[in-house]
Amino acid sequence: MASLQSARDGAENVGRTAEDMAEHPVFENIARGGFVMSGLVHILIGGITLRMALGGSSQEADQSGALRTVASAPGGNILLWIGGLAMSALVLWHLAETWFGARWTHGTKDRLAHVVKTLGKAVVYGALAVTSLRFAAGSGSDSGQQTSELTAGLMGSAAGRIAVVVVGLVVIGIGCYHVFKGASRGFEDDLRVPSGQTTARAIVVTGVLGYLAKGLALLGVGLMFGWAAIGADPEKATGLDGALQSMAALPAGGVILAVIGAGLVLYGIYAVLRSRYAPM
Repeated sequence: MASLQSARDGAENVGRTAEDMAEHPVFENIARGGFVMSGLVHILIGGITLRMALGGSSQEADQSGALRTVASAPGGNILLWIGGLAMSALVLWHLAETWFGARWTHGTKDRLAHVVKTLGKAVVYGALAVTSLRFAAGSGSDSGQQTSELTAGLMGSAAGRIAVVVVGLVVIGIGCYHVFKGASRGFEDDLRVPSGQTTARAIVVTGVLGYLAKGLALLGVGLMFGWAAIGADPEKATGLDGALQSMAALPAGGVILAVIGAGLVLYGIYAVLRSRYAPM
């Protein structure tokens, strides 16, 4: 009995230590840098998409294209290392928030929603952190090609094709969530919006338009996964860049890309503002 109590006390001490570390100002400030890096990536993707709309870009309009742009700039590798490590800290913060937030949240439904939401954010930032660090180390690759190759591996079986459809539906769901969050201004719950009119207005404008644009882009990605599964053509599942290329072929495709590109730039600006005003 005493050993069991000792184990419980030890676990509680570890938990308190982890919570103190997650709430330490230094760690929080490093994690905030992850929002800045995410914002930079979205701004670059938006810029590439805008050039694509004008017919003047051969770069991939996705994370690979954005990070390759950073890597090619003077001091770009250093920035990628810093950004990758900052996003890694942000991942750890979200994991801590998943655990401690679930303990503080009342109700099974609310607790489950909190866990799914924060774990999802940890996965997204984790993927971007790994990609950034790989580019910093000189081993980055085309994410669209990797997605297509992975999809091709799943197409060989009925279960694999169902998995591709499920992935497409999940991405469509995430896209709808972004559209809803932008239209309803639900992103304001993630921030301590300042009282200054100029900054508050900038947050609202960049948040609304940014979330709407990112949601539309994700809807395109999800539809491409579904199209790939139905047609048994993995080449169609090439991620964001492939979805934007398909949009470009639509009537008024240039206008659609211009709107999405501008929105992604605004989303990037919102992410930078979030680094300053998000509670940690």
